[in-house]
Amino acid sequence: MADRPYIFFELTNSLCSKCLRKVEAKVIIQDGRVYLLKHCPEHRHEKVLIATDADYYMFSRRALKPGTMPRHFNTRIERGCPYDCGLCPDHEQHSCLVLVEITDCCNLTCPVCYAESSPRRVSHRSLDQVAFLLDRVVANEGRPDVVQISGGEPTIHPEFFEVLDLAKARPIRHLMVNTNGLRIARDAEFTRRLAGYMPGFEVYLQFDSLDAAPQKALRGADLVDVHKRALDRLNEHNVSTTLVVTLRKGLNDDQVGAIVDFALGQPCVRGVTFQPVQAAGRVEGFDPARDRLTLSEVRSLLLEQSPHFRPEDVVPVPCHPDCLAMAYALKLGGRVIPLTQFLEPSRLLEVQSNTILLEQDPELRRLVVELFSTSHSPDSAAGTLRQLLCCLPELSVPPQLTYDKVFRVLIVQFLDAYNFDVRSVKKSCIHIVHPDGRIIPFDTYNLFYRDTASGRWPLPLSASAGLPALPVVEGAGA
Repeated sequence: MADRPYIFFELTNSLCSKCLRKVEAKVIIQDGRVYLLKHCPEHRHEKVLIATDADYYMFSRRALKPGTMPRHFNTRIERGCPYDCGLCPDHEQHSCLVLVEITDCCNLTCPVCYAESSPRRVSHRSLDQVAFLLDRVVANEGRPDVVQISGGEPTIHPEFFEVLDLAKARPIRHLMVNTNGLRIARDAEFTRRLAGYMPGFEVYLQFDSLDAAPQKALRGADLVDVHKRALDRLNEHNVSTTLVVTLRKGLNDDQVGAIVDFALGQPCVRGVTFQPVQAAGRVEGFDPARDRLTLSEVRSLLLEQSPHFRPEDVVPVPCHPDCLAMAYALKLGGRVIPLTQFLEPSRLLEVQSNTILLEQDPELRRLVVELFSTSHSPDSAAGTLRQLLCCLPELSVPPQLTYDKVFRVLIVQFLDAYNFDVRSVKKSCIHIVHPDGRIIPFDTYNLFYRDTASGRWPLPLSASAGLPALPVVEGAGA
C-alpha cells in the first residue's frame, strides 16, 4: 500500500478563487512547503502554495496566544465567517490597526490598488462622516492602538488637517497617514504642518522600489524623484516615517535587502513594511500563478538579501502569526544589532502581548531596558527612546537612547481568494471601518465588503446600518 506524497496537517475552510464560494480545504505539507488543497463543486480542485518554509509555518503556530477582544462586537453570527463581518462575536482578535478611509479619490491610478482609487473617483468623506468612523473605532477599542488615515490618497482631501485634528482629539495612541508622497514632495509647508502632529504621529510612505520600472508597473508612474524629495522634507522635520513596499514576484522582490539598507540611511525612517500583493481590487497584469509571494518567501528574501538579520531574528507576531512577521534592531555605533542577539526568540514570544505594539508589554519593556543598558555601545545614542516597533508610541527608557536608534522590519501578508483560510482570518487584527461603521478585517473587506466588490460573490452580506453595539463583550480588554 502506497503512502500519500504529503502530510495532512489540518482541515479548514477556504474560498474557490473563481466563484468565491466557501469550500473545504486541506492544509498539507509536501517537500518542505505548505499548500491548501481545495475542492469546489463547480470549479473542481485547486492547489495553492501558502508557505515556502514548512518549518517556519510550524514555528509560527507556537506564537499563538488567546485573542484580545474589543469592547463591543457589532454584527451577529448569521451565515458564518466570512459573511458576518462587523466585527462579529466569532472574531478572535481586536483591532491592532484600523484604517479610516477619508476619500475614494487619488492623484494616481495605480495598476495595483486594493481600493481601486483613481482621479475619476471624486468622493470625499465629510468631517461628520469621518468623526462617525473615528467614534466607531473608539467605541470598540477604548484607546485604539493605531489608526491609519487612508484613502484613496488622503492628503488631497480638502479638509485633510481638520481630519487629523479630529483624530488627535480622540484617545488614539498612535496616528498614521498612508500616502504616496506626492503632496509632501511638492509642498514644504504641508510637511512642516505634518511635523506639528508629532509625537504619536507617523507617515506611512508608499515606496515600492528604488528604480523606475517597478514603480511604473505598480503605480503607473516613475516616483523615484518624488520619493527623494518627500524623504528630504521628512528628514528635514524628522517626521517619523515607515516605508511600505508592495512586493510582486519577479518585479521588485530582488530589492528587499537594498530597500532595507536605503531605509537605514534615512534619519526619519523607523522601519520598512513589506506587503505581498493581495489579489483583490485592481490588479492589472497580475498573474496569481506567477506573481504571488508568501510571507515565508518574503522572510527568506529578507534573510538572503540583508546581512543584518538571521532566521532567529524574524519572528511571528502572536496577534496574527500566519500573516505578520517582524524583526527589530538597534542602530548603535554604525552597527545594526537585532534585538534577538540579546534575547532568545522563544523568550521574545513569551513576553509579547496580543498587539502589534510590543512595547506596551511591561515585561518586554523591562527586558528591552535591561538589554539596552548592557549593550556594547551605550554612548552612541542620546535622549529618550520614544518609539518602538511598528506604531512607535511614547516609551520612557534610560536617556542614553533615542527612538531614531530603533529600526524594525514588518512583513504583512493579507489573505485573498487564493490563500484564504477561515481559521487564520478570524485572527486578523488589521481592520477597515466601513462607511456604515462596521469594522471589518482588511482581508475580507477588499474581497467582499468594499463598494467596488459588490456582485462578485454568491450570497448576500450581513449589514448593520446604524450599528448599535451588541452587548456581547462589555469592558473586555481592548
